[in-house]
Amino acid sequence: MMAQTRLQQLKRAVQRRRIGLVLAFFLPWWLVACALAWRWQGGVAWLLPAMVAGATIAFATRYANAIDAQWLSRALDLQRRDLEDSTALLFADADTLPPLAHLQRLRLERRIASEPAPDLRPRWPLRHIAGNALLAMLMGSAALWWRPTAPEFAPSTQTAAEPAEKIGDTRIVRQQIDIQPPAYTGLPARQEASLQVKVPEGSTLSWTLRFAPQPESAELLFHDGTRLPLQRDGEDWTAARKVEKSSLYRLSLGSTRPISGRRLHRIDVVADQPPQVRVTEPDRSLTVLETKQARWALAFEASDDFGLGAAQLRITLAQGTGENISVSARTLQLSGTGDARRRTYRQSLDLAALGFAVGDDLVVRLAVSDKRTPTAQTTRSASFILRWPPETGAEATGVEGMVKRTLPAYFRSQRQIIIDSEALLKQRGKLTREEFVKHADEIGVDQRILRLRYGQFLGEESEGGAKPPPTGDGAKTSATAPTDEHDDGEPASEKPTVTGDATAVLKEYGHTHDQPEAATLLDPETRLLLKSALDQMWQAELHLRQGHPDLALPYEYRALRFIKQVQQASRIYLARVGLELPPIDESRRLSGDRTGLQSRRDALTPAQVEASPVLQLWQALDEGRAGATAVELDAFERWLRTRESELPDALDLYAAVDELRRAPSCVSCAEKLRSRLWPLLAAPAPAVDVRRESDRTGRAYLDALQASPSSETPP
Repeated sequence: MMAQTRLQQLKRAVQRRRIGLVLAFFLPWWLVACALAWRWQGGVAWLLPAMVAGATIAFATRYANAIDAQWLSRALDLQRRDLEDSTALLFADADTLPPLAHLQRLRLERRIASEPAPDLRPRWPLRHIAGNALLAMLMGSAALWWRPTAPEFAPSTQTAAEPAEKIGDTRIVRQQIDIQPPAYTGLPARQEASLQVKVPEGSTLSWTLRFAPQPESAELLFHDGTRLPLQRDGEDWTAARKVEKSSLYRLSLGSTRPISGRRLHRIDVVADQPPQVRVTEPDRSLTVLETKQARWALAFEASDDFGLGAAQLRITLAQGTGENISVSARTLQLSGTGDARRRTYRQSLDLAALGFAVGDDLVVRLAVSDKRTPTAQTTRSASFILRWPPETGAEATGVEGMVKRTLPAYFRSQRQIIIDSEALLKQRGKLTREEFVKHADEIGVDQRILRLRYGQFLGEESEGGAKPPPTGDGAKTSATAPTDEHDDGEPASEKPTVTGDATAVLKEYGHTHDQPEAATLLDPETRLLLKSALDQMWQAELHLRQGHPDLALPYEYRALRFIKQVQQASRIYLARVGLELPPIDESRRLSGDRTGLQSRRDALTPAQVEASPVLQLWQALDEGRAGATAVELDAFERWLRTRESELPDALDLYAAVDELRRAPSCVSCAEKLRSRLWPLLAAPAPAVDVRRESDRTGRAYLDALQASPSSETPP
């Protein structure tokens, strides 16, 4: 036991010495970190000494734990020869040792207990410790007393930070903004101690300010030029305003004493987003009625940032084909499940009660409104169609007669638009003004789809995205409908492919515009009639979208009359002809005769680059001077006011211009404004590549051509 006790004491002595060495090296640097944290006077700065202390503890623990039984046995074997390199037996389990090894262990224990243990502790490196402490002292002193100074020739780096308060300046001793959000948002009123706030759209802001000394008058100047006077109430100055859009403003006092810190303050207005609608059932826009299906299950999900309002399901039943279409519509009020901001609407339609029969189409569309006042925002889902499956032809024979081609009946024809407009006029006394305008706008949307449908024949394909469904106005005749797959009076997905028909296969997978036989043209008279019909549709759509179906009816009737005239026109086919090129005159080959040839020096018209205030200000900031002139800033600010709604963050540009006005010599302010002008610059006009200069042989050839009498260009 005496030997084991001495070994443990020896181990602890070595570990304590190692911990002392680590502390001797790290303690000066920890003191330097504490001094720097005190010098910087910041809460984050005190993390530096904490990090140094943590690193010291971690390293000391690891350095001390390295002293284990293996290290101690190896060190004792080197220090004492009488242990016969068998010190490892002292740290082994005595019960597992063989008899000879156990006898050797007893001998070693007697020798260790009888003689003093050697000193295995590492020596103190006094020179290294002193040098380390001196280096830490020098670096700490330099960090505490050194202050960087800018050279005299360095450019000014002045920023638009708030200047120090001067004696006599008017100070703001109290500032508070009371924010009252709109009632429909359900948000509570709150107070802000800062003059920069972020509020919902339509909130009412109430400013309460107190100055020292008191000015004669005070007002708020907004970036758009409006002013809001502050009214004095005892020691405070108050004002209130309802904000609808984001803006910048600053304080302006009527006293001769300037106010300290006349910087711009920003009001960020968060716009109310319209409801979001997602259809979960059905999973496709066109559903074919299944066998023995009696009901149609619908499921919608809607969400809004402040709360959902009324939800309506518009059901339209279209019956008939071509011009003989009867459309009936009804509206169901839905009450969903869930909280005020997210609801789920489910509805199961009874097809028999709706009168859904053979050849009919049932169209549904959900409209969800929010609680925004005074005008609610409404989001409509896409239209979903339930179609009765087409019947097979009873008298047809062969494979081609197995499918009966039917036209969809969910579109609106020009005649149906007239019927809807007249029906809406009869209901004017029963509907409110908002409902009347809403229904007129929906008819105007149908008129637009029909106009785009007929406009495709004149090449007007730039307005629409997906091709609208065909109408019954052109279903009864093939006078004007082209024969290609883009517009054939029937959606591409509805046309059955006839087995063995090469033309049908080409139409399904090819592009028939590449065939001369498939290309068609309209004669000038037919194009004029169609153009007149489109013009009348334009006017009808204009009045319908404005809520005046009575003014749109005359244009709708004239559009229908022109469409009927177009349907009576005839198709013109292009003749298939080969390519006939003029014969080549070989008598002039290699003769150098250029008589009758046009000059190769075509005149290039330079691009007309309009003078832009953005470009002028950007160039002025790039001329090496810190700021720009007041004229350039004024011109850019006028340009900015005209395009404020088109830019992503116009207020940031206003703030950058204001900073440069307040500090014209501020280099960082000029660079900040210049970086924000870069995305606003127009793309440069494409330049013509300079022709590569000819060598001596080429120049001689060109000079010979210029000197030739026949090189002159005829008038």
